[in-house]
Amino acid sequence: MSGLQGFTIFDCLNGAHVPLRSAVALGGGLAVALWERNETAFTRYAAPNHHTLSLYLSGGEAICRRRDGERIGSAGAGSLCTMPRGVTSDWDVSGPVAMFHLYVARAAFERAAVEALHVDPAAIDLRDETYFRDAHIETLIREAMLPLVWDEPAERVALGHAAQTLLAYVVARHTTRGPAALRTRGGIPPARLRRITDFVETHLDRPLGIEDLAGVAELSPYYFARMFKRATGETPHGFVLRRRIERAKRLMATAEIPLAEVALACGFSSQSHFTQRFRALSGMTPRQYTRSLRG
Repeated sequence: MSGLQGFTIFDCLNGAHVPLRSAVALGGGLAVALWERNETAFTRYAAPNHHTLSLYLSGGEAICRRRDGERIGSAGAGSLCTMPRGVTSDWDVSGPVAMFHLYVARAAFERAAVEALHVDPAAIDLRDETYFRDAHIETLIREAMLPLVWDEPAERVALGHAAQTLLAYVVARHTTRGPAALRTRGGIPPARLRRITDFVETHLDRPLGIEDLAGVAELSPYYFARMFKRATGETPHGFVLRRRIERAKRLMATAEIPLAEVALACGFSSQSHFTQRFRALSGMTPRQYTRSLRG
């Protein structure tokens, strides 16, 4: 949980011993967590020091928010909440619920406001919205983030990219400025693309995050992810994963190396995850590939 302590809402739930299914700090002031509750309790998030986006993945029908003397009831799975920094909120919890949380530090939110909308961060803030629906947000979380193995280093670029995309959309659609179109500008010069490619190639055996690649390009993570795909036709995660698999193929073709060592040399923490990704990209398992090489 390194990097997650200090986010007020995370600390509140963790301190109350709410079961944590998975969590990871993504760098740049972003973190994600999956929680599961099945209890009757009262929870107060007291003046959190960060913004939060919450999605009920399942359950939650009996949970209510206390607000201005009223009780706002949940619609269950698919219910979303935005909880702004500094705004205390009170919750009556009852029954089972599985929750996704995106935690956004102040600096990350302000950076997204500048990069996504080109506005003064002082002129924009997250809206306090309780139990709304947004198909785009829910689809992005369920299809681009939940299927990933969060503690797998080789997935970190994809998870970070998805979180940056999610944040940019929230900034454009769920802030006090009102709905706005996301903006992009310019591109990534060829010299920077070569620098990114060289960096990836020499660090394939290590965990790589979207922050690492953006730093090499001297761009913000949000802007880098959008411009990289525009320049190459690939997402940053797709590019890095393809390079990992290409290295694995070279290793298997030139040396008798145990597959577990090939996996580690290509940035995968386990042989099983390496096998899964290799098969998805090549249509065969690593063992089938090595047999094909030997005729």
